[in-house]
Amino acid sequence: MISPRRLFVGPSLRRIRRDLGLTQADMAADLEVSASYIALLERNHRPLTADVLLRLAQTYKIDMAALARSDGTEITARLHAVLKDPMFADIDLPSLENADLAANFPGVTEALLRLHTAYQESHLALADRGVEGEETDDTPDPVAESRRFLAARRNSFPTLDEAAERLSQAVTTSGGLDAHLLSRHGLTVRRLPTDVMVGSVRRLDMHRKQVLLDDALDGASRQFQTALQLVHLELTEEIGAVCGRGAFATEGGERLTQRALASYAAAALVMPYAAFARAAEARRYDVEALARQFGTSFEQTAHRLTTLQKPGQEKVPFFFIRVDPAGNVSKRLDGAGFPFARHGGGCPLWSVHHAFRTPREIVTQWLELPDGQRFFSIARTVTAGGGGFGAPRVDRAIALGCAAEHAHKLIYARAPDDLVAPAVPPATPIGITCRLCHRLDCAARSAPPIGVRILPDDIRRTTAPFGFSGPSV
Repeated sequence: MISPRRLFVGPSLRRIRRDLGLTQADMAADLEVSASYIALLERNHRPLTADVLLRLAQTYKIDMAALARSDGTEITARLHAVLKDPMFADIDLPSLENADLAANFPGVTEALLRLHTAYQESHLALADRGVEGEETDDTPDPVAESRRFLAARRNSFPTLDEAAERLSQAVTTSGGLDAHLLSRHGLTVRRLPTDVMVGSVRRLDMHRKQVLLDDALDGASRQFQTALQLVHLELTEEIGAVCGRGAFATEGGERLTQRALASYAAAALVMPYAAFARAAEARRYDVEALARQFGTSFEQTAHRLTTLQKPGQEKVPFFFIRVDPAGNVSKRLDGAGFPFARHGGGCPLWSVHHAFRTPREIVTQWLELPDGQRFFSIARTVTAGGGGFGAPRVDRAIALGCAAEHAHKLIYARAPDDLVAPAVPPATPIGITCRLCHRLDCAARSAPPIGVRILPDDIRRTTAPFGFSGPSV
């Protein structure tokens, strides 16, 4: 006879108790058990009995099935993802030991996860201070603060994904975003001409109980703005909880992060994690096909692909960058370990800077960094604004990419006519930025790298803009 599986739910029980604002003694009194027993349950030193599980469900209106599934799988997956960091590469960390640590020492596990997040933020903060030989300004940068917060968490926020997925189910039950706004909040959605909106694309008019949208918005933008307004109405607590885990030096940095998290939740509402992840794999990460399926724009869809790193349900890790024709970076997200240039311009050999030559056409490219790392990227232009004659438009280029070992999963890396692709496809040699790239023969170089001696050109002039002898001693 097979013995029943013992149920350990320590972290979940602690989270429920804290969410309810209860002490261990309060919960013990409600469940008619001792406070020490609650403490043992939360430390996973005792399994949850069927009797106590039933009392929990009846007392606090908890879904027993959901609690029974919360057996540490999620925290184990989070721990496993953190321990993949290259800093732990020389340590033998078997999966079984990770699971034992998460199950038996949830407090230590949570402390390790928090320390790793703090380490990531500190590492990114040092990178943002500049590179050797460059003067930096110590004035806090709100944009850099927000980017560090997102990058340290790999732009993945499972609690927001879960909350948005629940909201998406409620929206579907209501009959759509507009119907949900009306039935739940008494708000109607109204489209108005651009000149009436006076510089706004969306505005909440509580006096008239209306959500006003610029009628120049296309379908994808209209859907996203409606979803964003709904997020601000229903998911503010969840966004505040996530944002509250950061340490911001500026009010602007915190506000930018709140905006980014709200947009994240809105994207998760119109592209729910489970459904979107399944579709992404089924369509081999075809951005245009996914955009048609979910009624989203190319950029919204590409951005959402960077967020599919929910512990235990990870998909291809992507990086994402958006630049304007002058090379200014307006959005940068990294879930693939791509070493973005944090100061100065990017590499001009990367196709994201050439995409403006072929508007709205997808350009693929294999990339190789000086240290041998290889990546695969796609680039395409996108347009914001417009919607009418004379309306201002902004053209930008976005690039979406992944490490070479994941490229075979993408439809864009498929060999022509389904032929077998070469084992080592040719790659464009690029650098992070000219000041950090030591490729001797790059004709596109705009500045000499740090730590080299510049050669005179009175006897010999190289084909590259600068001649240098290599790292100085």
